[in-house]
Amino acid sequence: MTGTIDPALQHVYDAVLRRNPGESEFHQAVEEVLASLGPVVRRHPHYLAERVIERICEPERQIIFRVPWTDDAGQVQINRGFRVQYSSVLGPYKGGMRFHPSVLLGTVKFLGFEQIFKNALTGMPIGGGKGGADFDPKGRSDGEVMRFCQSLMTELFRHLGEYTDVPAGDIGVGAREIGYLFGQYKKMTNRYEAGVLTGKGLAWGGSRARTEATGYGTVYFADQMAQHAGQRLDGTRVVVSGSGNVAIYAMEKVAELGGLVVACSDSSGYVVDEAGIDLELVKEVKEERRERIRAYADRRPGARFVSQGTIWDVPAEVALPCATQNELDEAAAGTLVTNGVEIVAEGANMPCTPGAVRVFQEAGVLFGPGKAANAGGVATSALEMQQNASRDSWSFEHTDARLGEIMRNIHERVVTTAEDYGRPGDYVFGANASGFTQVADAMLALGVI
Repeated sequence: MTGTIDPALQHVYDAVLRRNPGESEFHQAVEEVLASLGPVVRRHPHYLAERVIERICEPERQIIFRVPWTDDAGQVQINRGFRVQYSSVLGPYKGGMRFHPSVLLGTVKFLGFEQIFKNALTGMPIGGGKGGADFDPKGRSDGEVMRFCQSLMTELFRHLGEYTDVPAGDIGVGAREIGYLFGQYKKMTNRYEAGVLTGKGLAWGGSRARTEATGYGTVYFADQMAQHAGQRLDGTRVVVSGSGNVAIYAMEKVAELGGLVVACSDSSGYVVDEAGIDLELVKEVKEERRERIRAYADRRPGARFVSQGTIWDVPAEVALPCATQNELDEAAAGTLVTNGVEIVAEGANMPCTPGAVRVFQEAGVLFGPGKAANAGGVATSALEMQQNASRDSWSFEHTDARLGEIMRNIHERVVTTAEDYGRPGDYVFGANASGFTQVADAMLALGVI
């Protein structure tokens, strides 16, 4: 079970706090990794001697810029854009762009830090980075979103490239936004460099199964966790937070594997459907009509909408937090444990607070951290980059099979690492230790960089 930071590493965390004041999410992400590395540095003291951990905690490059654009009323609006190019020792920076009012530098740094180790676990040649803006696409017209994306890319394009930095989507950035971003990149560079962005449309360089990949991958990982423990997802009762891309396709894959999803949510509340969530209705409400999840209950007999409390009040054997960071706290974790949860796999980035993770681990609940469980999205982005590089396009079945293989390999790697250090079943430790050692060894091989 993971715990506190080893005294030999406390100075590293103290330096992170001192040099990055006010960035609580970033502090949390660093603390979670450092808490796993005590046994690693005791076995491999050269990581401390060479100050590898300090280097990993400091981004290679942080880019902050103004994004001016004009709304439909002709008023000039100003947003702030970010790109944190965190680590390129394994390959070009790779990580999504998030458009949401909550985006701050600390948010992007936490996401980029997580991305380093997540990308390492995939076994693909990709480094870690992340970006975004404090822009809210909700309620904006297509024209407003286009003008914002064009303004953002007019600055960002100079920092990107298929061998330099390859963004993708994240919260608030879907196929529409990727299209506008790619169009402006093409205009600014006069190059059809398809590999510079992933999550593209199928007609212009996208990969089949990319839309489904993060949600599918999370469920593939949860299924591996169940099988390793002698269990199955078939016949289990499942709760999935969120109702965006990750949640929708996690629910789809759970249903394919025989599980019953009984609840999903958005920021307004959650719906409970004891007959099983009707996925086509969720897609209609959230993807086609862009409505609140309450509309699902309004159209589905027997379903109910709940605006108070939390989705984690709904009893389930499997919980898949797929919405946003720190959505599942210690109290919610206690409720899930009381109600008999057996497996938790993070579909979002750091959706469980440290207190929640502790509750799960102390209760013996199998807990899959996001850097392992939701790595399917970025893995399939790397597969999209492969297809772009070879001017090829794979079938859905072939890409999905590769995704399943990658998630099985991640699971095996995490389990093996945890067992090697005498921590069987500790997925948090296994993911952190395995991802870190791969990045650290590559960093040392490349010299003082």
